[in-house]
Amino acid sequence: MFVRIRHLVDGKGTNRTMVRLRALLRSNEFYLIPLALVIGTLAGAIVTLMAEIAQIAHVVIYGIPIDVRLSANTRVSPWAALIAPALGGLALGVMEWWRRRLKISSAVDPIEANALRGGNLSMRDSVVVSSQTLISNGCGASVGLEAGYTQIGSGIASLFGKFFNLRRNDLRLMVGCGAAAAIAAAFGAPITGAFYACELIVGVYSVGSAAPILAASLAGALTAQWLGGAPYSLEIPKVSAVGVEQYLALIGLALVTSGVGIAVMRSSSTFERLFKWLPVWLRPVIGGLIVGGFAILTPQVLAAGHGAMVLDLFHDMAIGLIALIIALKVTACLISLASGFRGGLFFASLFVGSLIGKFFAAVLLLISPNFVIDPLVAMLTGMATLGVAIVGGPLTMSFLVLEMTRNVDVTAVVLAGCIVTSICVRFMFGHSFSTWRLHLRGETIRSANDVGWLRNLTVERLMRSDVGKVPSTTTIAAVRREFALGSRPGIVIVNNADEYVGLVLLPDLFSSDLDTIADDIQVIELARLTEIVLIPEMNVKSAMAVFDEAEAEMLAVVDSTDSRKVVGFLTETFVRRRYVEEIDKATRGVLGALS
Repeated sequence: MFVRIRHLVDGKGTNRTMVRLRALLRSNEFYLIPLALVIGTLAGAIVTLMAEIAQIAHVVIYGIPIDVRLSANTRVSPWAALIAPALGGLALGVMEWWRRRLKISSAVDPIEANALRGGNLSMRDSVVVSSQTLISNGCGASVGLEAGYTQIGSGIASLFGKFFNLRRNDLRLMVGCGAAAAIAAAFGAPITGAFYACELIVGVYSVGSAAPILAASLAGALTAQWLGGAPYSLEIPKVSAVGVEQYLALIGLALVTSGVGIAVMRSSSTFERLFKWLPVWLRPVIGGLIVGGFAILTPQVLAAGHGAMVLDLFHDMAIGLIALIIALKVTACLISLASGFRGGLFFASLFVGSLIGKFFAAVLLLISPNFVIDPLVAMLTGMATLGVAIVGGPLTMSFLVLEMTRNVDVTAVVLAGCIVTSICVRFMFGHSFSTWRLHLRGETIRSANDVGWLRNLTVERLMRSDVGKVPSTTTIAAVRREFALGSRPGIVIVNNADEYVGLVLLPDLFSSDLDTIADDIQVIELARLTEIVLIPEMNVKSAMAVFDEAEAEMLAVVDSTDSRKVVGFLTETFVRRRYVEEIDKATRGVLGALS
């Protein structure tokens, strides 16, 4: 008995503590910093664990030395290269077949979650995606682990945010913290991780979000370093200064990588169509066999390419070999993703971009021997600019170079190239690889900016259901007796089947010009907007467009596009006021003010 009473008291005390803690977290962004530190530490630990598991898998499967990256080997066993990706692909194919059989929806990534769902991520889906990414990279498919890193980091952050019942803007911010910590831990670059979150996950730079994101990013990087080092860390030796005359050539390189990035993203849908005719469980098996065939030619196509990039940075290579590796790596990446392997193109784009820079410097030397560009500077510029073209985030890539080189001069030219690439890709294509794949699925988002509230703010939520309806045969005088002037903005006219045939505004109904004929004229004679209606599924932006096109003050709402049954009405004034209120709320969230 006493134990039970004590348990109830303790339970009430715990509940009160949780309520106070949640209120504290919602009261000020300052209190989100400790939570961000916890998220960053967990993300950094999991990133390190995933990287170690992938490396051990490479060692066991391919028989490589424990301290050598898979893609840095001069050769691998042909049998291992063919069998490992195929078996890994079979496992993923069976998982996808089972998912479709059970009709489980596809997992949501952090960008989609923050853009459309207010930061709401499923922890179960995040674990599945990260596991599939680990299988893909571990068996040697040409994908990186960074997608798994950000997925699990953001999933942990979303789980914490939902547990503490954070507001929408704060939950989105926590998802950004998880992604920032994951990237910072992967590259050993806390500033890069912070800007990755701001540019690609949260979608804005915010005064209020800076401290939690930076805290999480630092925690992730320090945790990974304490546990043995960042898996994607790159140390670049002293780089020569960049002269003003070289800027123009490197801007030209930025334009080249812009074209390559757009071509890669557009080609992804073509590669996916090539695999559509195969059974879903067989697609990654075939993809794995093709990638394995490429690996027999050069192991540099395997996994993310970190080892190959470190190897190629400091070795002279023939132009033909560089071109071959670029072609094989890009094709292997597209085949891996199109066939069903999980992973990202973050590091793959850095690797291919560095090779494009090396190729560009070599070709320029052949054309003009007197005009020499440091190949290392060209590689860094190509790396960052192709990263911007495919992944996005010009400041993210620029700070990555800064944290790798500690050289402001080189970072300045890289930043210029990144800005040119960003503008070029935005103008000519308008998507990063992540948003392009969402676009192919039917989504219209172009960034992680929060547009989910627009979709949630539907006509059904905004409309009034107390609609005044009258039969079309009713006289004007009878309607005047039933509805007083000022009681509502207008009334809806229906036919004998109770279907919409038009509406009339009350000021028009009570016009003095109709006083002498009100008993003789039916209300249908005053009907307006007979073909223009709203439906409940429309969002507020679509509804405003209909109001603008119709130049209407009020519109009826019917239950579907195939029905004329009236379920409510909506006025233009109310729609615009609610839209402005939501815009104001979103703006306050961006500026870091309390909503």
